[in-house]
Amino acid sequence: MNISDMTMEEMAFVQQATNDLSDEQKQYFYMVYSGKRRSPQEILIYTLLGFVLIAGVQRFLTGQIVMGIFYVLTGGFCLIGTIVDLVNHRSLATEYNQKMAYESFQITKMNVK
Repeated sequence: MNISDMTMEEMAFVQQATNDLSDEQKQYFYMVYSGKRRSPQEILIYTLLGFVLIAGVQRFLTGQIVMGIFYVLTGGFCLIGTIVDLVNHRSLATEYNQKMAYESFQITKMNVK
């Protein structure tokens, strides 16, 4: 797999998830996963937008719709939540990517035999 900004933690998780897959299934998994995952830099950029434009875009990107709505309505919890997300952007990306890896694994198992 050739994803340049993948962390070691994410790589270990993905390798563990794909151990039992055939080569064809792994190829399909990586294709699906690479389309779904978010890089930590992408989350960082959208979090920084919260200071300038609209707070909470990073929460919408990570599938946390309700939290994103709260961020929009409260200005990122008066910017405190935005600052916390700025510090924790890597963990937000890792958590989201783990969910997407699991989802991609399920899609692979259903579609490729």
